[in-house]
Amino acid sequence: MSLHIPFDNSYARLPDRFFTRMSPVPVREPHLIAFNTPLAAELGITPGDEASMARIFAGNEIPVGAEPLAQAYAGHQFGGFSPQLGDGRANLLGEALHDGRRVDIQLKGSGPTPYSRMGDGRAWMGPVLREYVVSEAMHALGVPTSRALAAVSTGETVYREPGGLPGAILTRVASSHIRVGTFQYFAARRDLDALKALYAHVVDRHYPDATDPVDLLSRVIDRQARLVAQWMSVGFIHGVMNTDNTTLSGETIDYGPCAFLDTYHPDTVFSSIDMRGRYAFSNQPNVIVWNMAQLATAMVPLMTDEDEAVEKFTKAVHAMPELTHHYWRQAFGRKIGLSAISEADETLITDLLNNMAHGQADFTNTFRALSDGKPRDQFTDPALFDDWEPDWRTRLEQEDDPLATMRAANPVLIPRNHRVEEMIDAAVAGDFAPFARLNLALSQPFVDDPDTSDLRHPPAPDEVVHQTFCGT
Repeated sequence: MSLHIPFDNSYARLPDRFFTRMSPVPVREPHLIAFNTPLAAELGITPGDEASMARIFAGNEIPVGAEPLAQAYAGHQFGGFSPQLGDGRANLLGEALHDGRRVDIQLKGSGPTPYSRMGDGRAWMGPVLREYVVSEAMHALGVPTSRALAAVSTGETVYREPGGLPGAILTRVASSHIRVGTFQYFAARRDLDALKALYAHVVDRHYPDATDPVDLLSRVIDRQARLVAQWMSVGFIHGVMNTDNTTLSGETIDYGPCAFLDTYHPDTVFSSIDMRGRYAFSNQPNVIVWNMAQLATAMVPLMTDEDEAVEKFTKAVHAMPELTHHYWRQAFGRKIGLSAISEADETLITDLLNNMAHGQADFTNTFRALSDGKPRDQFTDPALFDDWEPDWRTRLEQEDDPLATMRAANPVLIPRNHRVEEMIDAAVAGDFAPFARLNLALSQPFVDDPDTSDLRHPPAPDEVVHQTFCGT
């Protein structure tokens, strides 16, 4: 039986300057590592035999109905503008349309494109399996995200360090791959016709109720504000919040040097390329405002009155910090058991976080222990928790079921950085059992399962991951 994807490719019907039509570059010896059967069922995708799926998800065989292409876009990378980026190692096979839901099906690591900028267009196995595990974990945590449909090994060597590493390709599913940088691409070229076509496409695809560019911007801002607050609430650090990695759909995308907090500190940075901490954990709410300002700038030509556009867009962007903080306050309020939180309650949250930083407390385990354990034991100095606890207990008396609120907001499991690295090391050596086990455990992150208790432990001193790396 052959794999069937219900393709209906709206992006491919846009003008040709939006992309380059091209097929993925075949690989030598594809083997299927993983196929996400539940996600496939949601999307109306009928699986085929393992060999044919390996060929399709490696790019060696083009499925019926696909119209493969590489998308063009621009972007600010660490604050510096690049007028042409694009899919340098990805290929959009097309869009699956099922029960009114439309998603992109994209191969990542599928070979060079005209946008590769001297790169080989390939990915090695580590980043492919990292994105598979982390994106699926984020979905299970309730965070809007791209998802992983399949992973294949290529039978080829990718040279990222001496000796080379095994190659792999990820099949990624997203509501779309339209980015802030997509608008920037056409704005930089002063291509008003393309901007209008892109605007109409985004409205039709993601925001059918948007009435004009100002309304669209406000809706994108709302989704991004909510998204970043959700990142913060699970201790997630994206690591490379460039405008080409910021989607119009409001989904998390591009899990390059991403990581999760172990010991809490607001200024934590993992990404090896983030030399100045631009994308540090605590700076993510500021960066997303900057990114939305770049989107607003790119959309100004869509308005007939430029002065009016600047005024209205500026107002929307300037309102974003408080909006993000509102969502942050609500998310962290639930983490300490408050179903409804006021500004007056915020001191409880900030005092706890400050004490956690001073007491070197584990982020995930401390919050979970508020309902299920002994939170004071998470602190190097338990008195830091003891000082905070009485006011918190008094506030909880006003809540109907604070334990249920906390258990629904605080996961038992996250993709611990050292566990992800262990999984990658095992896979490179040919053992995919840790990958399968980690992926299965993280599909139920709020369940306290004794069989996976080892996965909730913070790293030992010799297991601490200090840096994460892009997969390019």
